[in-house]
Amino acid sequence: MTQEPRGERIAKWLGRTGVASRRDAERMIEEGRVRLNGQPVTHPATFVTEQDLVQVDGKAVSSPDRTRLWRYHKPDGLVTTHKDPEGRPTVFASLPEGMPRVISVGRLDLNSEGLLLLTNDGELARRLELPSNGWIRRYRVRVFGVVDEARLAALAEGSVFEGVRYGPIDAGLDSRKGDNAWLTVSLREGKNREIRKVMAGLNLHVSRLIRTSYGPFQLGTLKRGELEEVPGKILREQMPKGPEKSGSRTSASKPRPTR
Repeated sequence: MTQEPRGERIAKWLGRTGVASRRDAERMIEEGRVRLNGQPVTHPATFVTEQDLVQVDGKAVSSPDRTRLWRYHKPDGLVTTHKDPEGRPTVFASLPEGMPRVISVGRLDLNSEGLLLLTNDGELARRLELPSNGWIRRYRVRVFGVVDEARLAALAEGSVFEGVRYGPIDAGLDSRKGDNAWLTVSLREGKNREIRKVMAGLNLHVSRLIRTSYGPFQLGTLKRGELEEVPGKILREQMPKGPEKSGSRTSASKPRPTR
């Protein structure tokens, strides 16, 4: 007798719908917010098929759409979260009408700006965030203070500030005018507010921070607040190497820069 397919784990399925990342979906399950065919889901390993009805917070969730990715030029002054307890404006509330529910690949803090990748697929977001990809995040950074180029170069060997160890950072001085300077800063794995904290350790105050690239994806000529979808062919070409996930229409190949 042929056994019916079990489908897909519900936490992963929810991740692909863009409702939340898989980790956040697991948290929602623990909080009792997810129901399958009217019954509370108690374990993230529960399987779901196309015939099942899934609800989150009492609202039905549609089956995952094809995987999509957007480049977004985040202005400063927006929080990278769906809901902010302090009532500050958010990235997601600023998106144009008609956008599907999306999540961000990593974050940019309130006062940072530049390239933010958005996707409707939580599994894709997780894959693009993995440090093992070795993808470089590049920033233009304006600092106030006296730049010591020797100490700046030494960041490439890793550093420790206020008891926190940071990985290698490539930083170079681009221009200087009075007490202000522009730097180019690149890193492969970033802790929360890492650039600001490391620069503070060098007695430099960051007055502007702009992300110009994330792996092969570039900010390019996107204007502040502008959004542009990455064509499916480009997305498939840029996916990091690794096992292809169930239901994905992406495949792995060597990255090449996009606009």
